[in-house]
Amino acid sequence: MSDGFQSIDLIILAMIAVFLVIRLRSVLGRKDGHENKPGDFFSNSGLLDEEQDNVVNLNGARSQGREPEMDTDDDADTEFQNYPEQVRGGLLDIRKNDPSFHPDQFTEGARSAFEMILEAFVGGDKELLKSLLSEDVYNNFCGVIDDRAKAGETVEDSLIRFKASDIMEAYMDKNRAYVTVKFVTEQINVTLDENNEVVSGSPTDVVTVTDFWTFSRDTSQSDPNWELVATGSLD
Repeated sequence: MSDGFQSIDLIILAMIAVFLVIRLRSVLGRKDGHENKPGDFFSNSGLLDEEQDNVVNLNGARSQGREPEMDTDDDADTEFQNYPEQVRGGLLDIRKNDPSFHPDQFTEGARSAFEMILEAFVGGDKELLKSLLSEDVYNNFCGVIDDRAKAGETVEDSLIRFKASDIMEAYMDKNRAYVTVKFVTEQINVTLDENNEVVSGSPTDVVTVTDFWTFSRDTSQSDPNWELVATGSLD
């Protein structure tokens, strides 16, 4: 009987994980009607059939083969005017290669990505991390997870709130877009040994953490996949 309940629990947990991934993709891959086909922001799978003629965008309208309406240079200049000049040029270059790119929507999605990746890293969820990270970053994260397991340590990390999330750098390298976001967050971090004794951090103290995460995607692809390709911090 208990085995049955455990099976139900596993199914529920799997459904929750799938829901979180779909939610993340819907936020980061938000469309505005400019793209030819809808796609996922972090997903590397689930592409639509390339021979499909009509597609349904997020507001329910169907494409009938019309040319997408492009933002004008004045629209982009207005949207990007609050960004520093060195960032603004990179954002404009990305917009030229991807008319669906909007930095405010990107930053909103990046916050969701940060929270989901942090939770997966703390929980040692390698499968979820693999779908969100580049190969190099994934290998680095897995190395830390494995070292933690060998030492018999567990990590408890509570994300209290975002104090800031700002685009610090944006540029194109051939067909690839790169955007670096500075996250300033308040967290509670503590590492425990196998006896639940504190190794580092504190279970009660709130600390301010500053991270720099770089996301990238190939703008020549119709499916707008982004992945985390680099991380850094001030610590």
